[in-house]
Amino acid sequence: MRSYPSYVAGKDVDSDRYVYGITARAVLEDTFDSLRLKRSLESGQGGAQDDPRIAGRCALADEQTMQQALAAAAGAAAEWGRTPLHTRLRLGEAIRRRLIETREEFVSIMVAEGRPRSPASGEVDGLLDIFSEQTLSWCGELLHREFEHGGKRLILRRRPDGVVCVAPPQNAPHSNAIYGAASLLSGNAVVVRAPRSLPLGVMYAIREIVAPALDEIGAPPGTVNVVCGPPMLSDWLDSPHVNDVIYFGGSAKGLAFQNECVAAGKKPILELAGNDCAVVWRDADLDVVVAALTEAFNASGQICNVPNQVVVHPAIADELLDRLRAAAALIRPGFPDSDGVELTPVLAAEAFFATLDDALGKGARLVCGGRRLEVDGSPSDSGYFLEPTVVRVDGLARSRELAAVREETFFPLLPVVVAESGRSDSALLEQVIDFVNSNPYGLRNSFWSADTAVVDRFLNGVTNGGVIKINDESHCGFFPYLPSHGGTGLTGGVFGEASYMAVRTTHLQAVAMKELR
Repeated sequence: MRSYPSYVAGKDVDSDRYVYGITARAVLEDTFDSLRLKRSLESGQGGAQDDPRIAGRCALADEQTMQQALAAAAGAAAEWGRTPLHTRLRLGEAIRRRLIETREEFVSIMVAEGRPRSPASGEVDGLLDIFSEQTLSWCGELLHREFEHGGKRLILRRRPDGVVCVAPPQNAPHSNAIYGAASLLSGNAVVVRAPRSLPLGVMYAIREIVAPALDEIGAPPGTVNVVCGPPMLSDWLDSPHVNDVIYFGGSAKGLAFQNECVAAGKKPILELAGNDCAVVWRDADLDVVVAALTEAFNASGQICNVPNQVVVHPAIADELLDRLRAAAALIRPGFPDSDGVELTPVLAAEAFFATLDDALGKGARLVCGGRRLEVDGSPSDSGYFLEPTVVRVDGLARSRELAAVREETFFPLLPVVVAESGRSDSALLEQVIDFVNSNPYGLRNSFWSADTAVVDRFLNGVTNGGVIKINDESHCGFFPYLPSHGGTGLTGGVFGEASYMAVRTTHLQAVAMKELR
């Protein structure tokens, strides 16, 4: 059985209490028996340690261990911050190599904790883009630039904030633990909290990928630390060691936490909800569009950067909806270790049905879906899965009266808003641009059109969104050079923007130096 103690100051810190992870397959096959096994193990009442239902275990950190991790990071921050930039960028190269070397094992752990194989592999692909040679080179330029002017050497450099604490989200903790650890590249020391609900993949990410990469380039002990335990946000805000907190979660709680951070003198770095808008124009390639829009059902929609609402030109609305209906019917639930599975269990089923009822009660029409499913795909009154669901909403003008359009929906429900007919395309495009810009969220937007002039008008007019995809086969996919996360409004708070974690956890320092002869 895989077993991880806490990792503090480069050393293992054991505990007399452990959190046990039961495989998602075992939970789906027999929920009550699996939970009984977990309770028995964690209470010390016994259980076979080689039981195949056990994915692994992680030490439960106590208050002393958590405080030691913060102190260790503070102790390492000064030395690591003085490490030359080119050495720190080598860390990114080492992390990329470790990701490639451990890919299959890393994915298998994500699968054991409930991530279907396809989305898990996609998360690793995204990390490879974040730590690609191109992205590292560009971040290096953003972190340090030099100029000559008037006989002086001018330097614009970004300095590390110090100690950065990372609280990965429960919906995708594995990859986001490594994303948060990208703040190491700018010279910060890091403390990561592995959530008690899904600790194993986070521990693996830091212990088997990030920590060995740091050792490879000779980073001081304490540069990265990882502990599993209850929520630690209050402890982080109270600690004199902490400078930044990377917070993933819903917008309401995240914006409240932002205020707490500012009051405590900490920098809040928020990765919150994303109510992404996808716009499909009359001449769009619907084969490409449908492939991108069905990403709304990846992991049952429980990812922030999937398309959450679609605006479609009325001339092609019927055809698009027919194609979406057919594509959604092919997306099935299943055990996460089975090939082709995309759907995951949804615990917020009551919110799904309330949102769907709200939409239908306000005039939306059900295109497909709307039922619970068992793991084998059969309809059920009590299944853990939700059927991929599409609703048609006629008219932009009042569409945000529907919660399904107005708010992020963290389940497989995709509203397709059919824009008003009877007006010129140029006037309609302006209305669509205004609609996209009025979205209070600001993560990603997508647009599909074969007309260069239409694309240019959209790009020139849209200010909302940290990332904009144009005629791309994926709404969610990452690219080298481009930031992977970040946004404005309800997505990133008042300090939010699309950025790179290696940049967001720094501050700009300008130097003017007369050269000595």
